Amino acid sequence: MTDHGPQPVERELPTEEARDLISLVRELIEREIKPRAAEEEAAGRFPRELFTLLSESGLLGLVQPEEFGGGDQPYEVYLQVLEELAAARLTVGLGVSVHTLACHALARYGSKEQRAEHLPAMLGGGLLGAYCLSEPSSGSDAAALTTRATRDGDTWTIEGTKAWITHGGIADFYTVLARTGPERTRGISAFLVPAGTPGLSAAAPEHKMGMAGSPTAQIHLDGVRVPDARRIGEAGQGFAIALSALDAGRLGIAACAVGVAQAALDEALAYTAQRRQFGRPIADFQGLRFMLADMATQIEAGRALYLAAARLRDAGRPFSKQAAMAKLFCTDAAMRITTDAVQLLGGYGYTVDFPVERYMREAKVLQIVEGTNQIQRVVIARALAGPETG
Repeated sequence: MTDHGPQPVERELPTEEARDLISLVRELIEREIKPRAAEEEAAGRFPRELFTLLSESGLLGLVQPEEFGGGDQPYEVYLQVLEELAAARLTVGLGVSVHTLACHALARYGSKEQRAEHLPAMLGGGLLGAYCLSEPSSGSDAAALTTRATRDGDTWTIEGTKAWITHGGIADFYTVLARTGPERTRGISAFLVPAGTPGLSAAAPEHKMGMAGSPTAQIHLDGVRVPDARRIGEAGQGFAIALSALDAGRLGIAACAVGVAQAALDEALAYTAQRRQFGRPIADFQGLRFMLADMATQIEAGRALYLAAARLRDAGRPFSKQAAMAKLFCTDAAMRITTDAVQLLGGYGYTVDFPVERYMREAKVLQIVEGTNQIQRVVIARALAGPETG
């Protein structure tokens, strides 16, 4: 047996427990995800039963406190689990990242009573979450949101429309950001809204160029009444909660991007090792070998970047700049790497018989979600040079 060709990623993990976790995830992937990934994506089928299994296995609450049913794992471990899942099927990896994002507000800013009441079911009870920040006219400028929550005694009434919501229409709960005051950034609050609340509905899913198995839809809130007990954090604290969630979420996107890129490289390595032209494997030709070397280098660099940011977060240190850098670099790299994988497979890479065309389509969205890569550059530049003066 040769040592060349695709190999399992050698991971730097802090504990034996973490190594066992990665082994469990890899077994689950081989048994439950890989065999059906291509077929289900082609059919636009969301694997809800798989997410129930992930919940029962503790994989939807890895970073949350153990006292509420979480795994108490550091972010550097959680992100490597995400990478493994995304390499097998991005709908799954991104879905876990979005669910974690939807749980973040309550887990970090909710009262002890709120967390005790809701988190166990959200983390291990088979529930699926969605995160509602963006709106049809409020994307990169998130503080411009117009969805409004009006208070009447102990109840809030929410009116508005959210856009580009992953798991829209199939989630069991929605973390909703709504305007509760006139201040641009200090007049926004966060609410935990259960699916099935009267007035909450989903539009038909968007038709996307990739990730057909992951529903993305507008969410309409028409007179949705929510008790004040489901307000998360203080009134007016919602924008700070949203930014905190996005910093962590960007690391999830970075890890997913590395996973997709790794899957593309593995497919390219396998193909170029067995495809023969001019009497020898095409992996012998220097032009192609250099492409493979560049792809692998970008993957290693991206993985190191997101892990460095995760370790800052785990240490309780500021990591916003590093999260933006990781999201920017890893997703741009994934786009390049998946495009190169299609090129390395030639005509076959352009057919649905091989997964690299799907990886290429999926990589594109990662440059857009959780803040476009142009916004990541704004975040990084502000950290380096201060706010714009104009």
